[in-house]
Amino acid sequence: MRKGEQTRQEISRKAAPIFNQKGYSGTALSDLMRATGLKKGGIYRHFGSKQELAGDAFDHAWKIAMDTRFQGTEEIPNTVDRLKQIVRNFRDRRTGLVPGGCPLLNTAIDSDDGNPKLRTKARQALSSWLDRLQSIADEGKRRGEVRFDVDSAKLATLIASTLEGSHMVSRLQRKEDPLDLACRHLEEYLETGVRARKSKAGADKS
Repeated sequence: MRKGEQTRQEISRKAAPIFNQKGYSGTALSDLMRATGLKKGGIYRHFGSKQELAGDAFDHAWKIAMDTRFQGTEEIPNTVDRLKQIVRNFRDRRTGLVPGGCPLLNTAIDSDDGNPKLRTKARQALSSWLDRLQSIADEGKRRGEVRFDVDSAKLATLIASTLEGSHMVSRLQRKEDPLDLACRHLEEYLETGVRARKSKAGADKS
């Protein structure tokens, strides 16, 4: 990797917490200069605009979030248990994430009306989140682990929207109860409404 690209990535990494906590409009150039240790010219030598930097910063934050959500799931053989682990990861594995909470939730709200390019980024991120969940459910149906009548796309939407929505409520109320309740509900639903009966005997219930 060339030095210029390394510098660009480092700027994005340092800018990500600022945008994730303050939003696009709330982030001042002085905030970015302080976080990166660079002057205006040093930042804009690598980025054509604040919006370009915000987009790269979002990509950086979202990759960390996605890696964390799916951490440890590849080695879980049963697909329903894999989905349950994703729910647990969302609730439990927040150490090491970019400060400010879920970048998808933050960016979707921040860009809802005034920043169509960042909104597009958020929509693409949501699609990637849903696609990975749906892929696991589809695999489970092929393997007879997920009930044949489960709609994989709707299941993916249910999981993502329940987690993201309960996370927003938890943040507003400054308590974990809404997220904990949502996760328990999802785990129960995955067990009783999604898991195919014949797969229960060999499933990992841990």
